[in-house]
Amino acid sequence: MLLEIDEIHTFYGFSQILFGLSLKVKDKEVVTLLGRNGAGKTTTIRSIMGLTPPRSGSIRFKGEEIVGKPPWVIATKGIGFVPEDRRIFPELTVRENLEVGIKPSEVNQYWTIEKVYSLFNKLKELDTHKGGYLSGGEQQMLTVGRTLMGNPELLLLDEPMEGLAPIIVKMLEGQIEMLKKEGLTILLSEQNVKSALNVSDRCYVIDKGMIQFQGSIDELKANEEVRRLYLAV
Repeated sequence: MLLEIDEIHTFYGFSQILFGLSLKVKDKEVVTLLGRNGAGKTTTIRSIMGLTPPRSGSIRFKGEEIVGKPPWVIATKGIGFVPEDRRIFPELTVRENLEVGIKPSEVNQYWTIEKVYSLFNKLKELDTHKGGYLSGGEQQMLTVGRTLMGNPELLLLDEPMEGLAPIIVKMLEGQIEMLKKEGLTILLSEQNVKSALNVSDRCYVIDKGMIQFQGSIDELKANEEVRRLYLAV
């Protein structure tokens, strides 16, 4: 088990967002956290990264407790975070944005700029273009590529398909599949149920800060009540 979350309670100020949330991700597995806006998906990801630390509960990565550790320490343990708002550097070129992602790591260096370009061919074509001039889909590729440059063992993707054209979403699905083949473990937070299920091994459904369902993709597809109550728009 690469990631284990047990009974975390996370707050923003006095407002509690997560209520005893638990989930697990096995090594080399793609797991999706599904739910509507405001369900607690992003807070779960931020809790793992230490950006919004839980007030109680446990988060273990490779068996080591990481609650209470600062985000930069958690990143060096082998966890990479792709935020929903991308946060690229608009005045830096594509290559410079990728170079920013290089950081000390406790794991072997595997991802290079050339390897990122082999995954995202479009970025190679845009090597000298400034990040601020890229389309939304190109910026998403760049954000994922920059995170890969830190050589994570676990990749946290927060709403990566949000606001992207259907053709770009399909391309991103393929790239997530390629990352899976590379042996990368992924926890995906997503509203796009169809696309998320296309690339996942298992899923959790969250609503009001609590896990309402966990199981295989086939089990979720067969459970019409869960899909109607927690995923229907």
